[in-house]
Amino acid sequence: MTGTVAVIDYGMGNLHSVASALEHVGADDVIVTHDAELLRSADRVVFPGVGAIRDCMAEIRRLHCDELLTTALVEQHKPVLAICVGMQALMTRSQENGGVDCLDILDGEVRFFGKGLHEQSGERLKVPHMGWNRVSQTRTHPLWQGIEDGSRFYFVHSYHVVAQDRELVAGSAHYGVEVDAALARDNLFAVQFHPEKSDTAGLQLLRNFLHWNGQC
Repeated sequence: MTGTVAVIDYGMGNLHSVASALEHVGADDVIVTHDAELLRSADRVVFPGVGAIRDCMAEIRRLHCDELLTTALVEQHKPVLAICVGMQALMTRSQENGGVDCLDILDGEVRFFGKGLHEQSGERLKVPHMGWNRVSQTRTHPLWQGIEDGSRFYFVHSYHVVAQDRELVAGSAHYGVEVDAALARDNLFAVQFHPEKSDTAGLQLLRNFLHWNGQC
């Protein structure tokens, strides 16, 4: 039994693709909601997101999803998985939209890849970073179980996370610069890539999440 998985719905992102992927890997019950009682009663929580961070943060706060997320993480200590802009929203601040204060759950900044991004070889890189990229597992974690180090995951982003506490980094990728692709602390695991779009490796990560007890 995997219990109920609540996907936080604040109106940003293809939430039903995440829900469908969770059902595909064996979730007993998946709900897409911002209802406080449903989120409090769920066994685990997914915090997804796509789009501009300013709009995301406005909706997160308007619907009190920030408070519900803190309750799940701190008071109830249930497993939480953040995806893409959901990961970025956890940080202290983002450079996007002229600078936006985020939730400050994790200490760090979200930075723009920049114009004229290129590799040391001289290869010019497109921004947004869109496509498959290898992720190096920088520390062991239950959500990496059964996933080969260096597996490819699907990314879509113009901004990337830089965590202040480097011990939080559970996975990294390279796209012109080093990218903090996964962060982990206690019962929280956050990824910049989209596991629901990442074929076998991504589905395995979601499967691992369903059976994770929130301990590293």
